Amino acid sequence: MTDTVGNETIRSLWDNLAHTRGDHPFLVFHSRTGEVREYTYREFNDEINRTANLFLQLGVEAGEVVAVHMHTSPEFLMCLFGLTKIGAVMVPINEQYLQRECEYVLEKCSATCAVIEDQYLDIYESIMENEALLPKGIFPTSPQGEPRPHSFECIKDAQSAELTEVRPLDSSMLAEILFTSGTTSCPKGVMLTHANLIFSGHYGNWETNMNKDDRLLTTMPACHSNFQLAAMTPVLTAGATLIVVEKYSARNFWNQICSYRATVTQAVAMMVRTLLMQPVQADEKNHCLREVLYFLPLSNEEKLAFEERFATRILNTYGSTETIAWVITDPPVGERNWPSIGRVGLPYEAKVVDEDGKELPYGEIGDLMIKGVPGRTLMKGYYKDEQETARVLDAQGWLVTDDKGYQDESGWFYFVDRKANMIKRSGENISATEIEAILMDHPLIAEAAIIGIPDPIRDEAVKAFILLEEGATITTEEVLEFCALRMAPFKIPSVIEFVESFPRTCSLKIEKKLLKEQEQDQPGVQPRRCIDTK
Repeated sequence: MTDTVGNETIRSLWDNLAHTRGDHPFLVFHSRTGEVREYTYREFNDEINRTANLFLQLGVEAGEVVAVHMHTSPEFLMCLFGLTKIGAVMVPINEQYLQRECEYVLEKCSATCAVIEDQYLDIYESIMENEALLPKGIFPTSPQGEPRPHSFECIKDAQSAELTEVRPLDSSMLAEILFTSGTTSCPKGVMLTHANLIFSGHYGNWETNMNKDDRLLTTMPACHSNFQLAAMTPVLTAGATLIVVEKYSARNFWNQICSYRATVTQAVAMMVRTLLMQPVQADEKNHCLREVLYFLPLSNEEKLAFEERFATRILNTYGSTETIAWVITDPPVGERNWPSIGRVGLPYEAKVVDEDGKELPYGEIGDLMIKGVPGRTLMKGYYKDEQETARVLDAQGWLVTDDKGYQDESGWFYFVDRKANMIKRSGENISATEIEAILMDHPLIAEAAIIGIPDPIRDEAVKAFILLEEGATITTEEVLEFCALRMAPFKIPSVIEFVESFPRTCSLKIEKKLLKEQEQDQPGVQPRRCIDTK
């Protein structure tokens, strides 16, 4: 297929980068302990080849699935690129997963072996008791400061920096299976091809005007599409520099933006809010940052306060792992139209439809749909799940997003809510996100999560989980009074529970699935404290 990718593969991309950008810094890695490691493109390509040779030595074949369970690290990237160089397929395991969740992924994708951090060794030794899983074994890293002779690093370092077998590759080959966070259902394996990864890079370059002199700083987890498809791949296709801060710290983040001379970064709502809570620094506007890639939701007040205080601007976007790129986006040049999520970017199409698939007039809320090319600009499909793939992706390339939104007459799109976040109460559709935003306008409320709970009379009732600012106190009655002045009566929560923390996904989103499961496990009980599963 002729497109911006052509028949480029991750291997040919890296070989070209090592040749044309060899001495340019590729990666600056800032660990959670403060250690900093740096690699040029040539140095990192050598490490990728050593990793690829390690997998060849293990007998990993083209198309074979290998699991990688690591925190964000250079070694994570070495595994990803090393496997793609030999035509194998990487499956990242979420760094927060417990044994049951790991087993689900490993069984689903039939992984033959796994590279794991030493801290997960107990989990995988238990998993290995099932002889059907990971038949080629596990390969732990060394504990920090304790090199082991048979660790992943020692085996890798003994390999040649020249690839020992050059297998036939093409851009349509599967490169990775990224499992969704599973906030509303069991995780699904999104199949990404070489073309998908490279296209996401070209799209990100257009979206942010990125070039070879840019420096993109990210704190997103490496197992997540926000890191891989909106940070890592755009850096690669531009030949720019990737600055990876392993663990986000509100206290240190802006100093890191300034000291590393970042020109582009990524943020989620939690980051914006916690940054605004930090003491003002005299030189915090002295930075090189021109774009903050942002993934909703955020209130108007928070957005304006952030841009004013830090002298930067937010680039609002909308997309998912399935859409590969952030398909609806603020344009790289020209006007922006907050709170719109932007206009559809080339080469995608987008529309809003009703429940029967009929396109709706401007201004009417319906289901967002995105059109692209499976395996190129959209995911190839869900791994070993033809039924779900057929549900969300039709023969014409239209993808069902399961999100609600609308479009205005000028082509700007507006996000209303995830379909799973829509609550049906007495025939009225209620957006959980809308209520959350209103609650978080209260000066004493740090964060809120809204779910629907069963109601025998009205189908569903609205339940609010509320996390207060540190040291704050407020009564249920005061919250209800606040709501009554700001929303229609049918939107006001019927149940309010004050919590001390929220369970979160690896991308720092509140994991509403767990909140809903807690309700199902103990129906009818009195409001209780939530368990922090971070």
